[in-house]
Amino acid sequence: MGSFIEILCAVLIPPVGVFLRFGLGLEFWLSLLLTFFGFFPGLIYAIWVLTK
Repeated sequence: MGSFIEILCAVLIPPVGVFLRFGLGLEFWLSLLLTFFGFFPGLIYAIWVLTK
């Protein structure tokens, strides 16, 4: 159930979904940076990180 909520958050706001799993680590900051460059790069990265 936790991964469903993480993925749902990642679809709506990508850095939040990554934060729920990894905290303030490298994955979060990279997701935040990619989301600033555009929503879709951040979304794709967040889904990829959460499902790998």
